[in-house]
Amino acid sequence: MLETRAIIVQVEGQYALVQANQANGCEQCNGKGCGTGKLSQLFCSKPRQFQVDNPINASVGDEVVISVAEGAVLRGIGLVYLLPLLLLVMGAMLGSIGVEQPEQRDGYAAAGALFGLAVGFVIAKWISSRQARSHFQPYIARPWREE
Repeated sequence: MLETRAIIVQVEGQYALVQANQANGCEQCNGKGCGTGKLSQLFCSKPRQFQVDNPINASVGDEVVISVAEGAVLRGIGLVYLLPLLLLVMGAMLGSIGVEQPEQRDGYAAAGALFGLAVGFVIAKWISSRQARSHFQPYIARPWREE
């Protein structure tokens, strides 16, 4: 399980809007580390808020632990990025295979790549709409307690 600490900002029915505590890198980012924390501050300056399931009926101001199911991030990455990329490459290959004149090969490859990319996004959207939302949806696992 991937987990992070967050504060509930708003509650709407079974969902809650939470603001995750921003981690700005590892302990080494106090000035002598790799600088990931500084990059995070540069590109992610405002707090991020997310809508999550609220099965424990937490209320505004509560500190909670947000969880995402094991493997959900990798499945989401595969679905959103890898599937369209794979179909883009396949479309480019198929577009250039049957061309008789070599000077037209690049144009057909580009058209096949665009077609494959579009089909990949449509298939990814269709798959994600058919799967239960709980596969990818983060949820409030429990109240936050200092240990």
